[in-house]
Amino acid sequence: MRYRLRDQQGAARSVAYLLLAGGPVSFVTGIVLVPGQRHPGPIAGFTTLAVALTLGGVVCRWRPDRVPQMFWSVVPFLAVLLISGLNVATHDASTGSQLFYLWPVLYAASFLRRTAMISILFLVGLGHAAVVFPILGGTQGALDWVSLTVALTLTAVVVASLRIRNDRLREVLQTQALADPLTGVANRRSFDGELIRAVAEGHRGGRPVALLTLDIDHFKQINDSWGHAVGDQALQQVAAALCAVARRDEDVVARLGGDEFVVLLRTDQAGAGRAADEIRSAVADGASLPGGPPGLSIGIALLPDHAVTGAELVAASDGALYAAKSAGRGRTAVADLVTLDA
Repeated sequence: MRYRLRDQQGAARSVAYLLLAGGPVSFVTGIVLVPGQRHPGPIAGFTTLAVALTLGGVVCRWRPDRVPQMFWSVVPFLAVLLISGLNVATHDASTGSQLFYLWPVLYAASFLRRTAMISILFLVGLGHAAVVFPILGGTQGALDWVSLTVALTLTAVVVASLRIRNDRLREVLQTQALADPLTGVANRRSFDGELIRAVAEGHRGGRPVALLTLDIDHFKQINDSWGHAVGDQALQQVAAALCAVARRDEDVVARLGGDEFVVLLRTDQAGAGRAADEIRSAVADGASLPGGPPGLSIGIALLPDHAVTGAELVAASDGALYAAKSAGRGRTAVADLVTLDA
């Protein structure tokens, strides 16, 4: 079964703390608190176990990179087997020994999938039954088993619910951190990361990458004539048109600030030109502003035709946008190879 691990750093620390505490505890409960036990076998066994647990805790805490990835998913199952084995070996059905089952339950609820958590609860029930029924008998053992099982199950449910809530809050925060609040498209921070990824993929696969940089013609005049509320509507409608054209999963639409937008496409120059025409049509069809649909000036640059790095691609696209605006606005310009080579 393949498990999904969340927060490996937190999981590693959780395991480390368990092992660092389990080593001394197993030594104390297995040897120090059993004064009548002087047989070499049990003493050597508990001593070896204590040393092994402590060393394992040291590795998990300070060198987690040395631990196989699968270990973090199976460790709660191993912990249940270890706790049950120690309880059986020490003939210990006390409340203190049973509380150690909290760790694998909390670990599974915090870091693993729901199926793993349910499996851990089932395994804990079996391990606990193997201890309390032989020691406490049928009636008392059943009462103890039901109490612990219900308590651990409720604990797991609460922790899992809190984890789900935290995950949703984290997703909201991540979305807010990477999206423009007005238009909902990516912001500059998000675009910078996508640009690095697209350039790297373009170099590896030899696939062209097109960057369209555009802004709204005479945007200040829209704000001055109709108010900032209408200006915001213009920005939102342009963003919606861009998203309607750049609809593939690998396409990126971002607002860099003010009325400047960028569209990152995995296409050639012909495809970028068609995308620019489609953007104009989408803005014209979707706009319902007092002054009519806003005009757009668009600059196009491609990797590797006009640039090698992401910064060069942005500069080339900006240069093409400036050329489009200098030529009278409301048009599309492509970066000049000769100018960039010079």
